[in-house]
Amino acid sequence: MSAHLEKHVLEEGAIRQAADVDESLLPKTEEGRTVGPISYTFMWIGDGVNLGNMTLGASLIVAGTATLNIVQTFTAAAIAIAIISTIFALNDRIGYRTGIPYVVQLRMSFGMKGAILSSLLRGIPAIIWYGFQSWIGGTALNEIVKIMTGSAFDNVFICFVVIQLVQITLSLYGFHAIKWVEMLASLVIMLALVYVFGVLLTSHSEVIAEKWVHAKGSWGLPFFAFIMMFLGNYAAIFLSAADYSRELKTGISDSKRGFLYFSPILIAYGFVLTIGVMLASATGISNPVKAFAIVVDNPYITVGVSAFIVIGAIAVNMVANIIPPTYVITLLTNMKYKPAVIVTGLLASCSFPWVLVQDSSAKGLGMFILIYSAFLGPIVSILLVEYYLLRKQKMKVSDLYKEDGPFAGYNPCALLAMLIGAGAAFLKVELAWIIGVVVGGMAYILLMKFTYKTSPFKKGTIFEK
Repeated sequence: MSAHLEKHVLEEGAIRQAADVDESLLPKTEEGRTVGPISYTFMWIGDGVNLGNMTLGASLIVAGTATLNIVQTFTAAAIAIAIISTIFALNDRIGYRTGIPYVVQLRMSFGMKGAILSSLLRGIPAIIWYGFQSWIGGTALNEIVKIMTGSAFDNVFICFVVIQLVQITLSLYGFHAIKWVEMLASLVIMLALVYVFGVLLTSHSEVIAEKWVHAKGSWGLPFFAFIMMFLGNYAAIFLSAADYSRELKTGISDSKRGFLYFSPILIAYGFVLTIGVMLASATGISNPVKAFAIVVDNPYITVGVSAFIVIGAIAVNMVANIIPPTYVITLLTNMKYKPAVIVTGLLASCSFPWVLVQDSSAKGLGMFILIYSAFLGPIVSILLVEYYLLRKQKMKVSDLYKEDGPFAGYNPCALLAMLIGAGAAFLKVELAWIIGVVVGGMAYILLMKFTYKTSPFKKGTIFEK
């Protein structure tokens, strides 16, 4: 047993006595961690094979021509993936070492009350993406049933409800179900996408070359804005890295965990993004399901591809969009894990996903990502500054669960830094994420150093008197 976990076990009794939360929010013990490195890798491949990412790729096609050509697209993607992997590896460490979830990690910087607002900023986007992915999956399921019934059945909403019921049922079993769903989904979907990639190259290469490969593109604001959208699309996920790393088996070094993020994100995210922009170039349609139906003009193959899309929607929701908001609901309401999963699914159903998937909404979806990432950038920066610079990776876990402990109430420095970072980000929303990270982190250091001299949140930091 590692020293960190041994210390954690000694504290476990004190934590259980102090904590007034559901058991799902207590630190994960070594025995409770069931995900190995291979399963973890497949989990992130399954998450990267994401129809939202395809739509993000499709958003590069505006008025029939790409805003970035192929070189600019891949350069932007490489920069974004490198940043994503680095932040993932840094922010997952506290969850891996202590077993705490993200909503508890937030208390370290924001306080027990302050964590409510910052946790909602993670939970609400996840619920909206949950609904978005489910509607895409429902659209694909409707294509399957329509073909199988000779168009006698055609009701996307009913298929959407079916998808939601399946996901809620699976997620009741937590990471035990996620592990197996992701392994199956990542293998099956990648094979399907390789086939689609081949079809696009052999049948639509000329129009793809004209509209994307040889497009003039831009190395200016559209280039950097796409990096920010790329980062924004992952901002909520690596922000709550602790929710995933706490499930990972012990004994894996920091560098190896970093590789467990970089390799699957590079393979899956890069490939899916490419498919998205190729589909939009070939068809002019930003909805991947509708574009697939045109490119693969064969009812049997369309059934197969649609089935893979259904699996993909479920796969990404299981990782990115169900567990984190469920923890938020559990924290805010003291609800048990399983009822909170059901509530999360019901809220996702009420997020109007049928509006988000419209062709006219692709640009708006990108703007939504940029706007919420303006808040998520400062939050992740504050967490990293707190853990690495101010506390030097030293934290007494039991204090995070004490209602009258050093993290009771709220930390005004963190809340102000978040708002300052987000405010700066909104000055140039296309670059929201990076501006929020830099300004939010710097603001937090300065506020912690020079303001609120008697704040209990300075205890244990380099600014403690």
